[in-house]
Amino acid sequence: MAHLLGAEGLHLEFPTRVVFDSLTLGIEEGDRIGIVGRNGDGKSSLLAMLAGRREPDRGRVTVRGGTTIGVLDQADVLDDALTVGRTIVGEAPEHEWAGDAKIRDVIEGLVGDLDWNASVADLSGGQRRRVALARLLAGDWDVLALDEPTNHLDVEAITWLAAHLKRRWPANQGALLVVTHDRWFLDEVCTETWEVHDRIVEPFEGGYAAYILQRVERDRMAAATEAKRQNLARKELAWLRRGAPARTSKPKFRIDAANALISDVPEIRDRIALQSLAVSRLGKDVVDLVDAGVRFGDRDVLRDVEWRIAPGERTGILGVNGAGKSTLLGLVSGTVAPTSGRVKHGKTVQVRTLTQRLDELQDVWDEPVRVVIGRLRTTYTFGTGSKAAELTPGQLLERLGFSSAQLSTPVKDLSGGQQRRLQLLLVLLDQPNVLILDEPTNDMDTDMLAAIEDLLDSWPGTLLVVSHDRYFLERVTDQQYAILPGPDGSGRLRHLPGGVDEYLRMRAQLPDASAGRPDPAAASGSAVLTGADRRAAEKELAALERRMEKLNGEVEKAKHALADHDQSDYAGLGERMKAITAQEDEVSELELRWFDLTERLG
Repeated sequence: MAHLLGAEGLHLEFPTRVVFDSLTLGIEEGDRIGIVGRNGDGKSSLLAMLAGRREPDRGRVTVRGGTTIGVLDQADVLDDALTVGRTIVGEAPEHEWAGDAKIRDVIEGLVGDLDWNASVADLSGGQRRRVALARLLAGDWDVLALDEPTNHLDVEAITWLAAHLKRRWPANQGALLVVTHDRWFLDEVCTETWEVHDRIVEPFEGGYAAYILQRVERDRMAAATEAKRQNLARKELAWLRRGAPARTSKPKFRIDAANALISDVPEIRDRIALQSLAVSRLGKDVVDLVDAGVRFGDRDVLRDVEWRIAPGERTGILGVNGAGKSTLLGLVSGTVAPTSGRVKHGKTVQVRTLTQRLDELQDVWDEPVRVVIGRLRTTYTFGTGSKAAELTPGQLLERLGFSSAQLSTPVKDLSGGQQRRLQLLLVLLDQPNVLILDEPTNDMDTDMLAAIEDLLDSWPGTLLVVSHDRYFLERVTDQQYAILPGPDGSGRLRHLPGGVDEYLRMRAQLPDASAGRPDPAAASGSAVLTGADRRAAEKELAALERRMEKLNGEVEKAKHALADHDQSDYAGLGERMKAITAQEDEVSELELRWFDLTERLG
């Protein structure tokens, strides 16, 4: 294989630490390399140096003459003054780009649902990401460097991207470098994995599954210092060998070696024990949705939903943006009322939702982590039977990757991933028996995802997960459902005995799936919001959020004030309760409008 680019003696140093020291690497034609490691260890910095976007403090990067390098940054660098079409194909006349099969494939796979003449300024964050990726893939590159390319992509788009990259950069030409926490994507695309840690880059042959096996072997040789990490990696390997290998892309490790390593590893979850404990906490009735439907204005978001959620059930929910996933979860949690049918909650049900908005952290934003966890109970039980363990909040924080030094850090100064982990911990420690996770993998590295999966394995309750991370979804749930459009365009809930693969097959058979993307007009029951209509909706959405935040604050203050009111003044207490009820009713109405707008904006 011909050499494309290399790094010699790279040294990179930040004011507080050395990131890389004397790093030497080489990239050959045909390499498809996945870059993994803990957040903050230098993955993006390494990619930027190899792509020529960042100069090392010492050392050099050499590139073979004539080699072209395309880069997808995490930052949004699109020009708001351009249209979608101009951004992707530039000034090229239509007959040129329309006659190029590669560009047509990119457009159909990533932006087939977008208005070609729409202004980039009017796009959502996820749409802008797809446009940026389409612009890059429309070009011709010898080396492609992608930093978190699956961010904001749904399962269909990620599947399309993996297939496209394998076609474009086969084993005998070009090279691909990918920083991602999406483990399914790593296994599907990459032929080599680089782990960034402790100022070095350690190469492993194969994709994620092969990397896990080799890392377990490495960790076994250093068991005294790597015991905790080894146990997590061994459990991850057990999942890969027992669950995922049937669909991985030819993992290059010996089956007998893998079986020997996991011979004494039990099943990742004791389903019978967990379900038994869930029944004891929940009873037999959890949440029943019977012919339930939700209508916003003249649009049926969901219709005829029949779903009886069982104690201990672990379910993943799939669907394109705007399909109604948030509305369905709102029915389960009780924040959305059905407009048809009924929703029945069991008497002992306690639902908590891990949202994407860091709601649980707003009230403790300026407080150190130590103070936040100091208010919590002293111990919590995780696991079942002989495997049950009493853990303190501090021990749980340690399992989720927090160091003792970070306990003194204010919540607002934590990284995005740390805030997300603290948010999950606060939700878990509230001891719900029904847990809803809405895109929980944001800002997580692969090690932290494994740690969270390990924690959820011992959580006894009903678990509902919405995630575009296919690996995580399949790892922590036992079954999947999808929201798919019915004959009238409204969302219908469908069980997926064949899992994600069945969902992708069903999506491909839908009339609007010929371009590989959902049709927002069909999903919303109205024309796509663009231009002035979209800007007006976004302004209204922002105003709604401000109003709801203000009202919720007033409700909380009013409830606290009740405690100080003269308890013998029944008339006064009644008037105050009536005012609180009126405010809560207004919040509920605003939330319905908020759901409507967010579904239409995608």
